[in-house]
Amino acid sequence: MIRNLEDFVMDWQHESDSTLKILEAMTDESLQQRVNEDGRTLGKIAWHLVTSIDEMIGRTGLQFSATPHETPQPSTVKEMSDAYRKSRDSIVMPMKEQWTDESLLVEKDMYGEQWTIATVLQTLIQHQIHHRGQMTILMRQAGLTVPGMYGPSKDEWLAYGEEAPE
Repeated sequence: MIRNLEDFVMDWQHESDSTLKILEAMTDESLQQRVNEDGRTLGKIAWHLVTSIDEMIGRTGLQFSATPHETPQPSTVKEMSDAYRKSRDSIVMPMKEQWTDESLLVEKDMYGEQWTIATVLQTLIQHQIHHRGQMTILMRQAGLTVPGMYGPSKDEWLAYGEEAPE
């Protein structure tokens, strides 16, 4: 729950670091991985996370500079990771400069509904978590090592010489 700007900054730091770890563990070849022929590719989901920062936070009125939502998907993991890093870093300082804790109670139009800015920020974090889960499945299908986010992943347990917990 986001009660003040510092709550968001702390959660955002951890969650965006986790997203960056996932992005950096992908390969250019894995960007085409999909669950089935109708599913989105790993690259498309990854790029969606990059551009959704601009799309979601932009609706709050915050003045910041992130990768625009309409930007075409690049063809390399490095370009995606670099764009994500810049976008995720671009919002914290402007928030601290332009908002107060009370700003979190201001309502904004989000997809035809009225959400508080705190709800937008919480949803941004949950949106990252949701899509990271999808991405880790596609990464496993592509034969990639999945980094841990809330503790060691199966791959990391095995690298430690331990049995992965059930």
